[in-house]
Amino acid sequence: MAKQFVCNSTTVVDTSAGKLRGFRLDGTYTFYGIKYADAKRFQQPTPVEPWEGVKDALGYGYVCPMLTQDKPGAGEMKVPHRYWPMDENCQYLNVWTQSIDKDAKKPVMVWLHGGGFAAGSSIEQQAYDGDNMSKYGDVVVVSINHRLNILGYMDLSPFGEKYANSANAGDADMVAALKWIHENIAAFGGDPENVTVFGQSGGGMKVWNLMQIAEADGLFHKGIIQSGLLDGIGFGIDAANAPKTDGTYIVNAMMEELGLKDVEELETIPYAKMADAYNKVMPAAMMAGHYVGGNPVPNEYYAGDPRLVGFTDHAKTIPVMIGTVLDEFMGFAPGRPDRNTMTAAEARAMVAGFYGEDNADEMIELFQKAYPGKNLCDLVTLDSAFRAPTKDFIAKKSVHQESPTYSYMFTYEFPIDEGAGPWHCSEIPFVFHNTERVPVCCKAGVSDELEHQMFSAWTNFAKYGNPNDPSLPAWPACQPGDEACMIFDEVCEVRHNHDNELIKKHVVCAPGFKLGGDDIEIQH
Repeated sequence: MAKQFVCNSTTVVDTSAGKLRGFRLDGTYTFYGIKYADAKRFQQPTPVEPWEGVKDALGYGYVCPMLTQDKPGAGEMKVPHRYWPMDENCQYLNVWTQSIDKDAKKPVMVWLHGGGFAAGSSIEQQAYDGDNMSKYGDVVVVSINHRLNILGYMDLSPFGEKYANSANAGDADMVAALKWIHENIAAFGGDPENVTVFGQSGGGMKVWNLMQIAEADGLFHKGIIQSGLLDGIGFGIDAANAPKTDGTYIVNAMMEELGLKDVEELETIPYAKMADAYNKVMPAAMMAGHYVGGNPVPNEYYAGDPRLVGFTDHAKTIPVMIGTVLDEFMGFAPGRPDRNTMTAAEARAMVAGFYGEDNADEMIELFQKAYPGKNLCDLVTLDSAFRAPTKDFIAKKSVHQESPTYSYMFTYEFPIDEGAGPWHCSEIPFVFHNTERVPVCCKAGVSDELEHQMFSAWTNFAKYGNPNDPSLPAWPACQPGDEACMIFDEVCEVRHNHDNELIKKHVVCAPGFKLGGDDIEIQH
């Protein structure tokens, strides 16, 4: 089918720093690689310098360099990735919109990418593209890059006032992006007074980080947290859980490895050399219990994990939608049995082999009560590493009735192998109306409807602070002691406190896990 492409004077917008030219494909205007800030290494971001004439916004901006180089792996079919040139001068954002009328005042949805606080980018996953979300939801979609790992989250404050907030430089980039959006998004048809930040995994963590940063107050108005709480150092969670948050040891260790005498030399040494030194000294420092960076640090700028320190007064007023997927990282586990032919005895033996003979029957009973009709294969890949802290967040946030908190769980069975429960990131194509870009999502007569339901919930929440839609059963906000959880599946329904007992038991008796190469390694 022929499409209409336009890239000329009719696709130019005027921003605070100068004019930008994007393009229009059919009805969607697209602007790639807009510079929203600049920053020297370890310093806070500053506004971009104005320019004369019209600057093209036709190509993605740099993504932040990574400590290790990503390469395609076994998970590419489930989560297709994209790779892009890297540079620490990476403060870029992308915009998709249906209008460049400054009076259009369309809701704005700002996507924060995953990868913890160490990796990822705004274009890493093919499902991140915002054109369909903008087109079908009539919203303005923005995705951003920012500094990560040792560039964005390394505490050098013991070495001088100029580094006072270096441990949160990546968060400061995101705040700078939100300031740019507040000042400029009207030129792209957006409403600066109706901005929703949403993100998955590390992106979800960034949502509740921003809720706890006073400088971001008023720059966004709603938050969606997708699989964004995970207890355990090393996954990018709040450094308040770490034994120390002082960078003296790790920075000195890096300098010694590099043969440097003055900390300011770290500002100019090539990133690759600095990353190599960090990778060499970090494991021993972590094993000794020292702070090693890679996560935000609570200070005067960032209040800290709201589950530990409480929600700020402003955070209490922010409507939140929050949830996880059934299997998360365990959904990548290899060697699944055939769930269609397994006998009841074989299924019980599988559960007993995973949880232990003494726990098998109770776990089966609790799982079938929480998820009636689900296959027991999903019990052995069940997640609590994300679900337990998410439930804790919901319980503590819903006490604050200044704003609603909505809970969800994604339990869709994918048509791969003999059927597979949802894995980490698997809901993203449904949220963005991008299942057509990720073929493993697609199930005739099912996935189109589920995509419509989830996409509508996300965009409705962005528009109104309420995810309810005629295609879904009534979805109430959570109340203290009552988690009303929307189950997104072939049949969507709301269940109340449905997995309280299951998750409590699972946390106690499930084997641990760790990431190992392209697969999940189970630790018994």
